[in-house]
Amino acid sequence: MAVAAARLGILGGVFDPPHVGHVALARAAIEQLELHELLVLVVADPGHKRATAPAETRLELTRLAFEDVPGARVELDPHARTVDSLEERRPEDAVFILGADELADFERWKSPQRILDLVRLAVAMRPGVPDERVRDACERLAAPNRIVSFEMAPVPVSSSGIRERVGLGEPVDGLVPPKVADAIARLGLYASAE
Repeated sequence: MAVAAARLGILGGVFDPPHVGHVALARAAIEQLELHELLVLVVADPGHKRATAPAETRLELTRLAFEDVPGARVELDPHARTVDSLEERRPEDAVFILGADELADFERWKSPQRILDLVRLAVAMRPGVPDERVRDACERLAAPNRIVSFEMAPVPVSSSGIRERVGLGEPVDGLVPPKVADAIARLGLYASAE
């Protein structure tokens, strides 16, 4: 998997809440793939997991998280599945950004081959995800040439862990961007989460 430049990067997620790992992933992709633009899609009604905060709230938090990322714009995505969003948008010269751990499950996504027809995948290679697991996932896909990779330092943070910390009254400083932390406190989010 070689690194190849693209005009547009697409990063989708529930962002419940967005955290420093999401921002680090975006920055690494922009820099290494020489992206001109980054579209961050906040999935309004995810088909694969339950969201704690309402879609509009997650959209606000995500805009705050990515406001200092060059070329990034944040939109609400009404589609529960990636392929449906891409079918509607039909982006040109785009990569869909995901982590190496997500690539291992990619073949279970709705219409993975159609996703690869519409975009290339840009996979963040992180320590802790075995190379052979990534290689095996690529080999199982019909178009491994549609997958590019880039390096990313590990950022040990998760949205579920943040919700749990907030629920326990623990600080989330350094785990989410400062404006996101302020908004979580101001809105009283996740106080009784998990």
